[in-house]
Amino acid sequence: MNPEHIKECTTIEELMTAFPVMKQLRTHLDEAAYLSLIEEAREKDSYRLFALYEGSEIVAVAGFKPMITLYYGRFVWVCDLVTDQTKRSYGYGEKLLNFVHSWAAEAGYERVALSSGLQRTDAHRFYESKMGYDKVSYVFKKEL
Repeated sequence: MNPEHIKECTTIEELMTAFPVMKQLRTHLDEAAYLSLIEEAREKDSYRLFALYEGSEIVAVAGFKPMITLYYGRFVWVCDLVTDQTKRSYGYGEKLLNFVHSWAAEAGYERVALSSGLQRTDAHRFYESKMGYDKVSYVFKKEL
């Protein structure tokens, strides 16, 4: 078996290979919408998508973008983080999020931030207890 490794998904083929795992988090997306949104986010927001492989199988994905705001300063916003539902509790999410932390620090960013759906209590426990994140705000949205 090949060892674990993390690789950026840059080609359409790599993005489509990551789609079944991403779909577990972003259930509202079909393949066309997924590709269209990623392409636009990469072009306009410097979005990056990385996959954690166990051998040749993607077991987790993380999408993030570097940002600058007056509130957070220079930071990386984690837009998407999901481990395949059959591979949870093996430490893959932790490894991938630690990769994002390292990427951000090496690129000169001061912090990493994310939001998580109110219903995702297991994810909240993971972020706070395992990864050392602080709960600092609520996120609000309005459909237009």
